[in-house]
Amino acid sequence: MTNSSTRLDHVVLWVADPVASAAFYEEAVGFEALRVAEFAEGKVTFPSVRVNEETILDLAPHSAADRMNMLPGSAGSAGHPVNHVCLALPADAFDALRARLHEHGVPMSDIGRHSSGARGDATRNFYFRDPDGNVFEARHYDD
Repeated sequence: MTNSSTRLDHVVLWVADPVASAAFYEEAVGFEALRVAEFAEGKVTFPSVRVNEETILDLAPHSAADRMNMLPGSAGSAGHPVNHVCLALPADAFDALRARLHEHGVPMSDIGRHSSGARGDATRNFYFRDPDGNVFEARHYDD
């Protein structure tokens, strides 16, 4: 990828406790937590977690909704998660994520097969929720 190509930079999720959410994503999902200490110290308005070198999830506290005024009506989106966010992983990382979520007692759907996505039909997929009810799909494609 080049800096001039279009790609997903970040997704903002509404969460009740950004520090707890960052811990969930770091421990159960395996993402790198970013700016958690700075958030706890009041230096930044939210922490994030790194999905990969190009994409992060921002963990916005519900209390920040009244300051989300970049677009008329934005504050009204607090607490309304998107339908789901899909993570495409290599097969070994898919299996490792499922095992980590199981170890942390996170409920998951059964394994699905041949779900259509950006790169065609995925070999396997499953769904899980974070502690705030945001739904994630994990999938892998045959390479």
